[in-house]
Amino acid sequence: MSEAKQITKNAKSNLAFAFACLPKKRRNDMCDLYAFCRIVDDLADSPDIPMAEKTAGLQSWKDCFSDPSSLALSKDDLTVTQKNTLLIRDRYQIDNQLFLDLIAGCHSDLQPSRRFSDWEDLQKYTYQVASVVGLISIKVFGCTHPDSEKYAVNLGHALQLTNILRDVGEDLADNLRIYIPENDMIRFQYSERDLVGRVYDGRFIAMMQYISERAEYYYTEAEKNFHPDDAKALRSSEAMRKIYHGILKKMQADRFQVFDKRYSLSKPKKIWILLTSLTGL
Repeated sequence: MSEAKQITKNAKSNLAFAFACLPKKRRNDMCDLYAFCRIVDDLADSPDIPMAEKTAGLQSWKDCFSDPSSLALSKDDLTVTQKNTLLIRDRYQIDNQLFLDLIAGCHSDLQPSRRFSDWEDLQKYTYQVASVVGLISIKVFGCTHPDSEKYAVNLGHALQLTNILRDVGEDLADNLRIYIPENDMIRFQYSERDLVGRVYDGRFIAMMQYISERAEYYYTEAEKNFHPDDAKALRSSEAMRKIYHGILKKMQADRFQVFDKRYSLSKPKKIWILLTSLTGL
């Protein structure tokens, strides 16, 4: 098994689960792309990696894409994953800046004390770490209609907001990471101290519901920009949309008990979503 496939298998993520919708060649390329995403994300977030190693690792990836014309794929200091990612970029003619944007978004996570003032501030981050992945992925999927770029950007915001809501408790445990915008906390008179203290009350529920409605808006916008010309190419993305939207609905129905639970869909439910996405039901 290749390194990329092993990384994808080990991650057990919903994203990797949805790759089953893809033809073999595109599925293999997405595994390589996912390995790149997983590596840079782990460099940013893993508590087991020393800071110096994290910084050097992300810089290595930045260098890989900063001047791609000067790098030969056989260059000794490029890893297998870096070589494969560059090949994917060139094979599908993907904008090089997208890779740099993703690395920049992950690099910003090296500062866990960072706070987001409002949605516009957070939106820049969700674009870099999620929408960019969608824009890269639709090239590998084989999308051709211009609306698919809008679909990818909106779905990226929706998925990342769902992650932020689901992972509130885990992010607090990870060096007090907070992704909820300060303006949203002010709106509901819920302080950072309340959040750190895991205060679960009506203010918290109302704030989470408010942010979930923002996510709902982006899910709706993604659906609006789903074009029939790319329906087959977007089967994997549609599986992702349905899985994560299902997780959001589950949190809403359970009043966001995210301090004590990690929300997910059951494996049979995800398999059903995958099958219906494959068959277009």
